[in-house]
Amino acid sequence: MTKNELSQLYWLNREIRRDKQKLAELRAAAEGGTAKISGMPHVSGVSRSIENYSVLIAEQEELINAKIKQTIILYNQLNRYIATVQDSLMRQILTCRYVDGYSWAKVAVCVGGSNTEDSVRMVHNRFLKEN
Repeated sequence: MTKNELSQLYWLNREIRRDKQKLAELRAAAEGGTAKISGMPHVSGVSRSIENYSVLIAEQEELINAKIKQTIILYNQLNRYIATVQDSLMRQILTCRYVDGYSWAKVAVCVGGSNTEDSVRMVHNRFLKEN
């Protein structure tokens, strides 16, 4: 797997967080709040009725649910790939970085020993280059 493929779970989770924020904005607007909804077209004179918000909310919920299903698939693919790695240290590094979404500093702490942020990153990069 490439670094890009390994990173997809992280990026998809970020998308879901952003989508959930938009959903919260839509719900607040539907309840009569004055919340600004990011990404919505700003057209004067257009009524934003509760029914319109209901459609937008339902579509946003469907989008989030589809992405959540996709994260489950990616999560399983990552774990299956990591399970094939022979080296225990590398499995731990890959799990901390790509499954748990840790920064390199946190990966080093998670792995323990005398590992530093730079050392786990370099071991990781060498592993990906060789494989």
